[in-house]
Amino acid sequence: MASAKPLHGTELVDCARANAKQGIETAAYQCGYGDDLNTFARELRQACEEMNLQVKELSELITDQDLILQLGTGEVVAPDTASEL
Repeated sequence: MASAKPLHGTELVDCARANAKQGIETAAYQCGYGDDLNTFARELRQACEEMNLQVKELSELITDQDLILQLGTGEVVAPDTASEL
């Protein structure tokens, strides 16, 4: 659900990170900035600096853990019932 008002600080960074895979337009909208991408980028850069994060692009917020979780969508191999082990 998109924020009703523009987010700032750690809330902005968390929201942007959660939506980074969908692109900057979606992330800006979800974080309450609508289609104002310039303000979103400026506020996100400032929030990252305040948290001592060295981030130049939105995609840098996607962590290795996020990528591993995405790779974990495979086929489950298990017996049909507990008695068929």
